[in-house]
Amino acid sequence: MKVKTILVSQPEPKVENSPYFEIEQKYKVKIDFRPFIHVEGVPAKDVRQQKIDLNNFTAVILTSRNSVDHFFRVAEEMRYKVPETLKYFCQSEAIAFYLQKYVVYRKRKIYVGQKDFADLAPLIKKYKDEKFLLSASDQLNAEVPTILGELKVDWTPGTFYRTVMSDLSDLADVKYDVLAFFSPTGIKSLFMNFPDFTQDNTRIAVFGTTTQKEALDHDLRVDIMAPSPEAPSMTMALEKYIQKVNK
Repeated sequence: MKVKTILVSQPEPKVENSPYFEIEQKYKVKIDFRPFIHVEGVPAKDVRQQKIDLNNFTAVILTSRNSVDHFFRVAEEMRYKVPETLKYFCQSEAIAFYLQKYVVYRKRKIYVGQKDFADLAPLIKKYKDEKFLLSASDQLNAEVPTILGELKVDWTPGTFYRTVMSDLSDLADVKYDVLAFFSPTGIKSLFMNFPDFTQDNTRIAVFGTTTQKEALDHDLRVDIMAPSPEAPSMTMALEKYIQKVNK
């Protein structure tokens, strides 16, 4: 069956040259974007209930743009003046670059990993005498506490934001040829919104093995898988599939 419509369970890309838009034009398919999950900040009073006092930390670990935004939001809500001496450990260059939204770069001590959290471990180990705060969500990547535990550093996890399932009730009567998912929570959101969802001829595209497992656990048939050696991104996986079925 040919693919004519795709729903991507993420916000619409803000860049004009997104590969999604190229696929739309090249293969004459319609791609809609709709986040199946969204992030909500945890109020400062709830962070305090986690027994977190920002004055007690000399360094903060930031693993995403959300962790940056919500660390500074909580600091503002707590009326905590972030000191110039605070050290920032950023998982990637993109996160460190985003940090400029809040701090003057040349006046701060910023340490940057390459991509994965494991890349940041040697830098954290080098400064093992610091008191680290991890600005995180309620769905923390399992490798993070494992790595920090192995480093034997003084660290505290703080839940500064939560991943929440979006209301998709307006999509009840809308059918798509392909649904693209990027996280297990996205799959959970589908079934929370539509408990009686049946796949039928809908193709399911997933990114990552944990998303794939969640789909299979819900008895979904996974038709498009990324990343793979031939298709390291979701857009490449979708394009390969469209090329095959839309001949």
